[in-house]
Amino acid sequence: MTQPLGWLGILRIGLVQTALGAVVVLTTSTLNRLMVVEIGLAATVPGALVALHYAVQMLRPRWGYGSDAGGRRSVWIFGGMAVLATGGFLAAVATAWMATDVTAGLCLAVAAFLLIGIGVGASGTSLLALLAQRVPEHRRAPAATVVWMMMIVGFIVTAGVAGSLLDPYTPQRLVAVSGGVSVIAMIVTGLALIGLEPRADARESAERPAKPPFREAMAEVWAEPQARRFTIFVFVSMLAYNGQDLILEPFAGLVFGLTPGETTKLSGVQHGGVLAGMILMAAAARAFGRSKNRVLSGWMIGGCIASAVLLVGLSVAAFAGTAALLRPLVFLLGTANGAFAGAAIASMMALAGDGRGGREGTRMGMWGAAQAIAFGSGGFLGTVAVDLCRLLTADALTAYAAVFCGEAALFIFSAVLAVRVGRDGAAARSRAPARAASQASA
Repeated sequence: MTQPLGWLGILRIGLVQTALGAVVVLTTSTLNRLMVVEIGLAATVPGALVALHYAVQMLRPRWGYGSDAGGRRSVWIFGGMAVLATGGFLAAVATAWMATDVTAGLCLAVAAFLLIGIGVGASGTSLLALLAQRVPEHRRAPAATVVWMMMIVGFIVTAGVAGSLLDPYTPQRLVAVSGGVSVIAMIVTGLALIGLEPRADARESAERPAKPPFREAMAEVWAEPQARRFTIFVFVSMLAYNGQDLILEPFAGLVFGLTPGETTKLSGVQHGGVLAGMILMAAAARAFGRSKNRVLSGWMIGGCIASAVLLVGLSVAAFAGTAALLRPLVFLLGTANGAFAGAAIASMMALAGDGRGGREGTRMGMWGAAQAIAFGSGGFLGTVAVDLCRLLTADALTAYAAVFCGEAALFIFSAVLAVRVGRDGAAARSRAPARAASQASA
């Protein structure tokens, strides 16, 4: 029987997530800025490329099914990282090429961002499925938090180091830095995966039951009420979560008159709140033993409700003109977001093993696809909603307040969905002993 992962194994998986974050952050932030500022392209160009990398992740269920059927997830994790690293490097080459030939550079960028989406989806889905399959139940909540925080560390460290290496900027320097990040990410991933997943012997391979076709496996997973409702919860909550991503800084600048530097710091305050919320959630889940699943459900529900209240609070503060409340409200909003997101990730790991066996990757892929679609569309829809409201009201304050209140309504709906997911989970756990007893007696 395969041994469960201890903290060393969890940290090794976290290193893979750090490597993944290191490659992604260059493509979604640094290249975005270079295309708009240094090359002079419209902001919609990098926006469309980032949306493309999210769109291709709708195939996450298929990749998760592949790792289910193959029996070894490490192959999918390393293979996905290889595709991601290649795509990240080619994206940098494409950006450098745009300086002399925009059309050719854009064609290469489209291919590169497709590879980035495929790599993130294949590697990330299999990585989370491995965690769900190998981490003991009492460690899943803190393990999810640790792995996610290590990805954020990858964002922060890579952005800082690569940013210093890119000055003074030249296209050749960009290609060299990106290539270095990709190579290091591959090396870290390969070393972290060595011996992490034992190789199945011939007897285990022969005894492994045959997997049904993908369509059949997907239909079986979608037919599970708990998996289906959790998919809808992930989509709605992440749509609300990411809907504020591109409008918070413009809101602070237009309504409260903050400078670009001040709004950048405000974004840092929000991310600090997200980390604080995830840490609080993990600590609370660790403090409770057998009632941990109820704790996770409570943090999902409470985090969504608190996010809704704080979004309305931002609108009220804007109408009242109380700028002193902006930073505390944004920090608390980030904390509420981090609490529900961390609980959702931990619940995802716990729920991946519920239902029919051998479908962890397929379930994780379905939830990952819902999250990717929500992330890809949330920011875009948020900006469109603000523009439409400003056209109708001719007032920035009213427009942003209306959109924030709309996002608050999505969070309230998410809380209702989380209640139903919690009830499904409790019912499934109450049926499990009876099912096990009947199988034993048979």
